[in-house]
Amino acid sequence: MERFIEKHKDKIVGVLECFDRILLKGHLPFPTGRAMEAFLDRHDILYKHFKRFVLKQSQRVKEHAHLLAEKRNRPFERIHPRERKEDRAHQIAERDGITSGLVCIFTAIEACSSFVLRPGKGKPRLHRVPRKCLHLYFYFMDRHFGLIHVRLQTWFPFMVQVCLNGHEWLARKLDRHGVAYERIDNAFASVANLPRAQRFADAMLKKNWLPVLETIARRVNPLLKDLLAGTKHYWVIEQAEYATDILFKNRAALKELYPALARHASLCFSAEDLMGFLGRKLHPAFQGEVQSDLRKRHLGLRIRHQIAGNILKMYDKHGLALRVETVINRPREFKAFREGTRRGECVLGWFPMAKRISNMRRYAEVSRSANHRYLQALSVVDDPSAAYGALRRLCRPATYKTRRRRGLNPLRPDDAQLFAAVLRGEHAIKGFSNRSLRRHLYRSKARRRFEDRRRAQHVTRRIQLLRAHRLVAKIPHSQRYRITQRGATLMSAALFLGRHDWPEWIHRHAA
Repeated sequence: MERFIEKHKDKIVGVLECFDRILLKGHLPFPTGRAMEAFLDRHDILYKHFKRFVLKQSQRVKEHAHLLAEKRNRPFERIHPRERKEDRAHQIAERDGITSGLVCIFTAIEACSSFVLRPGKGKPRLHRVPRKCLHLYFYFMDRHFGLIHVRLQTWFPFMVQVCLNGHEWLARKLDRHGVAYERIDNAFASVANLPRAQRFADAMLKKNWLPVLETIARRVNPLLKDLLAGTKHYWVIEQAEYATDILFKNRAALKELYPALARHASLCFSAEDLMGFLGRKLHPAFQGEVQSDLRKRHLGLRIRHQIAGNILKMYDKHGLALRVETVINRPREFKAFREGTRRGECVLGWFPMAKRISNMRRYAEVSRSANHRYLQALSVVDDPSAAYGALRRLCRPATYKTRRRRGLNPLRPDDAQLFAAVLRGEHAIKGFSNRSLRRHLYRSKARRRFEDRRRAQHVTRRIQLLRAHRLVAKIPHSQRYRITQRGATLMSAALFLGRHDWPEWIHRHAA
């Protein structure tokens, strides 16, 4: 990301990174029908009375919500499926001047997972099945988190969902410490003390979330005070959005730059590039999908990439902030350093990342790295004319270890193929080697050893050619190479010129 900031430093005020929307789910210890049966046995409830028992508890939950709304004199409404609940809650809060406490309660019939009694061997058994039931949406104006919603399932196992917003939390933190800022919707247009604001945002990762979430759950579920007393939820991160905001000095600065960024991201990033931004390599066993979508909204252009269920997206926030955001829906696509089992032994190592809430810091690390790689790849955009001028000098011969090397031609097919192979997203992580480059320059595998050796020698000469023009540099104490800043700028510009801008560029420079 430093390249991007350095290139546009005359237009940028600073950078602010924090969680945006976080969706947390709490599960009671009834994952299976057997666990529910054990609960009934402890309370001496016959299986044949299961339906009557659960309907009674569901009624208690609904009555509690009605009484809570009546006591606070707040709206209790059934929401239309197409209406945005959060927007409606914001409208009610502004209309009634709600600054703390309950704002409203909405109801909706939605899909859930619950239990049903079915015939079994010897006696009926409980099975967990997908169903539909009434869900309650409690909207609270919290002193620390701002507007939050709590979604409660009204049937066993009473799954609870809490939705928080990191920017809301940060805004209230800045208010308490007297740090001035300008905020538009869900983005900061300016902050008086950006380093201090970033320290506050990072402090969110150290928060002890379990007591906070259990307190919220007890406010909406009355069964946790008697029938389920002493029972605690297992909290997981269902979805997490982590945003990197580049704050610009004025709207004009971002207005000139953003269309070029969106165009470059939609036209030039391949599937391998996008996977590389998320720290992954394309593997033959990969079964997911990689999709890119450029859409014009009422606020402007939005580019969205979906990689195996996880999302990278970029958009401008009211023309003052460039936001790159990573959304993690499937954390097992990434790794976390934790205890795990290998060959029957418990060891510490890198294993697939779980959804548990203790991984929130790792969620932030993965997302921040993805955002930075994405911005680094966009650092070549903005002033293509300067890069195209440098391409003319790239065509001249250069010297490598006293030997003269030919110039590079951006429109020569084998040179363009070499640039594309070197710029693949997977090489942004650990650089590239002769072997990794051969895999992309030759479609078929070498059948004989001498042929493979000949190819290796050919690729060595091509790497030397790139080093002569200072497009790549050797990583010390290794057999790998990294792309230099000059190389990233010129090779990306060469590919963009050859694929998209060549006719227009020829027309402008024909004279």
